[in-house]
Amino acid sequence: MISATPAAGPLARQAMAYVLAGGRGTRLMELTDTRAKPAVYFGGKLRIIDFALSNALNSGIRRMAVATQYKAHSLIRHLQRGWNFFRPERNESFDILPASQRVSEDQWYLGTADAVYQNIDIIESYDPKYMVLLAGDHIYKMDYEQMLQQHVAQGADVTIACLEVPRAEASGFGVMHVGENDRVLSFDEKPANPAAMPGRPDSSLASMGIYVFETRFLFDVLRRDAADPGSSHDFGKDIIPYLVKHGVAVAHPFARSCVRSIAEVQPYWRDVGTLEAYFAANIDLTDVVPSLDLYDQDWPIWTYGEMTAPAKFVHDVDGRRGSAVSSLIAGGCIVSGAAVRRSLLFTNVHLHSWASLEEAVILPAVDVGQGAKLSRVVVDRGVRIPAGLVVGEDPVLDASRFRRTESGVCLITQKMIDRIAG
Repeated sequence: MISATPAAGPLARQAMAYVLAGGRGTRLMELTDTRAKPAVYFGGKLRIIDFALSNALNSGIRRMAVATQYKAHSLIRHLQRGWNFFRPERNESFDILPASQRVSEDQWYLGTADAVYQNIDIIESYDPKYMVLLAGDHIYKMDYEQMLQQHVAQGADVTIACLEVPRAEASGFGVMHVGENDRVLSFDEKPANPAAMPGRPDSSLASMGIYVFETRFLFDVLRRDAADPGSSHDFGKDIIPYLVKHGVAVAHPFARSCVRSIAEVQPYWRDVGTLEAYFAANIDLTDVVPSLDLYDQDWPIWTYGEMTAPAKFVHDVDGRRGSAVSSLIAGGCIVSGAAVRRSLLFTNVHLHSWASLEEAVILPAVDVGQGAKLSRVVVDRGVRIPAGLVVGEDPVLDASRFRRTESGVCLITQKMIDRIAG
């Protein structure tokens, strides 16, 4: 593992990780009809939020909180099942903080800053010296101890993690300009015309939505913001621009704290916020040497481990051979006389005889009927694919039945299947 210092440093034990996990994730379309974006499945057995939480745990942070809001049941259930191992007697804590009208009977979380402000009393009860604020919807491995050390060493009011992104894609981020000693000179949230990096006209420096504050200072800033009737109570729109102008904001380049195994050549960070990005990031994991190493034992991605039987492959005759090539197959799957290529099968998927999958992301508990042929698909949890269904060969027919992207990726849900059957 490539890391400048040991993961569990002393500053991390004085910090709380606070994950903002209330996002709607509307660009994932029907995948977020019943779950928040951080609860969306990823990588064969994980949820997206597991990456931020695992980074915090592996960095040495033992106090965590997750603020939830939209369609939170699936997320809360996952957190209760998979992240319930913290022990108060070891000065550890894990809090799930749904928007619950604690401040006002008619007020949910108004923005990301308000989602922290409304829970100041809960944070105060643990008395962390530092706060590491995290987005719960990105895929990456990062040692937050490195960022905490920079924050303290430079005497910053806020430290902002950042990375270089293509300028054409930067309008979805907070875009920064950084001067000497990592000082942030300007910050523009989701600009229509993002500024380019000096000497790099096709790139912009983007905020990762990861911030470090000293806790007492953060509380003061949040209280000032809460009292401002003109604020939208959001970190990117209000808090960070204010501190860039009136305080000391410093940038923390992702490359300094990105965790990589020997197999990972480049720093890896993905926003899987669209169907095409989600599909591509999952399918990339089937490469012989993928860009993201999920097998790194030095930096494991923790999650809820379902009790499942081993994956099973049965039948061995020509045309009806249970097989999988360049694929990830989770526990509980039965590949019965079906062929799988360059695909991910999450837990408890059942493929029946003569079915075939190619470049398919199949979420848990899906049943694929005999003779079905699916390529370039994402199949939502629990879908029953009827026998003989063909997807990925007729673009016009696919678009009339399913959610189809410009590059030909089809999202399939049970409602869509029911409409065909009806």
